[in-house]
Amino acid sequence: MTSPNEPRTTGAVGAPINRVDGRLKVTGAARYSAEIPVDDLAYGVIVQSTIARGTIDRIDAGEAEQLPGVIAVMTPRNAPKLESLQKFEREGSKGSRPTGRALSLLQNDSVHYNGQPIALVIAESIEVAMHAASLVRTTYRVDQPTIDMATALPSAYPSTEKIYGREPPATQRGDLQAGLAAADVRLDVVYTTPMETHNPMEMHATIAAWDGDKLTLWDATQNVHGVRGTIAKTLSIPPEQVRVISHFIGGAFGGKGSAWSHVVLAALAAREVRRPVKLVLTRRQMFGPVGGRPHTVQHVTLGAARDGTLTALRHDSTSSTSTIEEWVEAATLATRILYDCPNEETSHRLVRLNVGTPTFMRAPGEASGMFALESALDELSYELRMDPIALRLKNYAEADPESGKPWSSKSLRQCYALGAERFGWARRTAEPRSMRDGDQLVGLGMATATYPVRRMPASADACIYPDGRAVIKAGSHDLGTGTYTILTQLAADALGIPLGCIRVELGDTDLPQNPISAGSMTVASTGSAVHLAAMAAREKLIQLAVTDPRSPLHVAQHGAVEIAGGRLTLHGDVDRGESIEELLARNGGQPIEGRADAKPGDETQVYSMHAFGSIFAELRVDPDLGTVRVGRLVGAYAAGRILNPKTARSQLMGGITFGMGMALMEHTITDLRSGRYVNADIAEYHIPVHADVPGIEVFFVDEHDEHVDPIGAKGLGEIGMTGVAAAIANAVFHATGVRVRDLPITLDKLL
Repeated sequence: MTSPNEPRTTGAVGAPINRVDGRLKVTGAARYSAEIPVDDLAYGVIVQSTIARGTIDRIDAGEAEQLPGVIAVMTPRNAPKLESLQKFEREGSKGSRPTGRALSLLQNDSVHYNGQPIALVIAESIEVAMHAASLVRTTYRVDQPTIDMATALPSAYPSTEKIYGREPPATQRGDLQAGLAAADVRLDVVYTTPMETHNPMEMHATIAAWDGDKLTLWDATQNVHGVRGTIAKTLSIPPEQVRVISHFIGGAFGGKGSAWSHVVLAALAAREVRRPVKLVLTRRQMFGPVGGRPHTVQHVTLGAARDGTLTALRHDSTSSTSTIEEWVEAATLATRILYDCPNEETSHRLVRLNVGTPTFMRAPGEASGMFALESALDELSYELRMDPIALRLKNYAEADPESGKPWSSKSLRQCYALGAERFGWARRTAEPRSMRDGDQLVGLGMATATYPVRRMPASADACIYPDGRAVIKAGSHDLGTGTYTILTQLAADALGIPLGCIRVELGDTDLPQNPISAGSMTVASTGSAVHLAAMAAREKLIQLAVTDPRSPLHVAQHGAVEIAGGRLTLHGDVDRGESIEELLARNGGQPIEGRADAKPGDETQVYSMHAFGSIFAELRVDPDLGTVRVGRLVGAYAAGRILNPKTARSQLMGGITFGMGMALMEHTITDLRSGRYVNADIAEYHIPVHADVPGIEVFFVDEHDEHVDPIGAKGLGEIGMTGVAAAIANAVFHATGVRVRDLPITLDKLL
């Protein structure tokens, strides 16, 4: 027998279950935000600035307004003024911005980046709206913008706000200078990562519809409750008058975590024209107004004894932000905890540029920061003539070196061993350019992967109906990663009801409060709430049976009753029992409901919690052309309890592919004169396609962690990306002897 809240393992959890929403998606029955049928729909198209810095002198919307089918053109001249923003401007730093992010809501004439929304056309059709938008004429008073990160680097200033509201922007332990002085080998290098832009299959889209003073938004968001809060504060209306729905998302990766300008503009437009408005961004409009990964310049200094023991480690990261608000790429957080070094310093600095404000992008901070850290470790291994894995094991942190806390669990040693074995690391020869396949240079590289385990308060409802079916409700989201499936599995095991008899409802502010689906914390947060809610419903069901004189389980010990296949039975006597339908029918046919509020306890004060892994890359480089072809990627991960190995493997393969893009392709390019995003489409903004992606092999190290959350699971959405860019860069050096420290690795850097 198990304790009331212990996870059940009756077959669903841990099994490679197919996605429960898979059929809906492949048949087109899954409707995304832009596909919701709404009567009397109007269409909005954003007009964007064509300068990077200055002031709007004049907007002429006359020709656009005369076009048949145009309903309205909103500009800073006629857009409704928002008292919440005016109050914020009056109070300055005393108040908190109601929009959360600094949005462009047509409240003034200032232009801060090229592509900033400066007007909105609403029309009867998307075609008319697009044509009318092209007819809006704008003249500006132009100021000199700051675009080039290299030129602006001397203006960098220290970040002072806590990162994510928790982590200090700078840290110091030990005596860095003493550690450097004691070192036999020193390394002092700079790495850079470029601006990158979110390009999910589904672009940002919002449908806004008012019914009296109540607003419904169908929004492509990974944070329905956050969007509701932002809209309510911005429009100065009670949150209960706003409903946000997002049942399916075609990729988010952090970019859909905020309520961006277009969401508020859609709501404003719908209120102004008194009919629903659909606003879908174009692919080009994804560049600038809705964030991406910022440019980073990272200075890494290492000191080590001849045997590989680290004596000093400094990691200073400078990242770009916009001129309208600060956004910090938390590039040094992994450095603080990954290796056991007694003398360490980290810092974050910012450079203001006339670009759109950056945002979370898959494994924010860790992805860019670990490219620098893990590349530097590789460089040090060559200076020491030491195997890269051996160097990492020499500095293995048995406890969190920053806080001194023990790990809730850590199986990184096993990840190194498993990954190296499955990859065939032993065949690697140490010298660069020493391995060939015909005319091609062969490179083998590796890196560590890690991502913190985070959890936020979440709530869920579980309801068992008289027909034996159950419905699970939580205001969380499925980003395409399998959340519907995982929650179904958790509920099935907790309730003892078959998978096919459970329906999960997500993505609606009418459902129980849940946090943003980001930071690899959905399973830990929402999954824990669903498990506990289902267990609460299960306990009520058992209580009903053991107190019912007509039940075969009457007066049975509560803990001796089991539920499986929708049937309650006595432990050790499967013939003594009854179905859920029989029990509920006899007791008035009323549903059984369970609700749970799950939140972190004091475990975060006791333990340091992270997922860990190792990533290995094999590639070939043409020595004459400089082209790089990745042939194989192998990852080994320890992430607590794996709830579904099929969706987990899919998550990690997606993250590894994302890392390939970072290493070899992705780069948002701006014209240094105008600030225009010059490759604002996926013809010129290169991302991996099927022909680029090699065989990716993913392996799991079994890990039991009783501290992280009630279900023992760690998130997988982001750890798969961490370390990949470094592993590929390290393999490129091994193949060519050329160390590329500036991403992406393109052929011109190898010739």
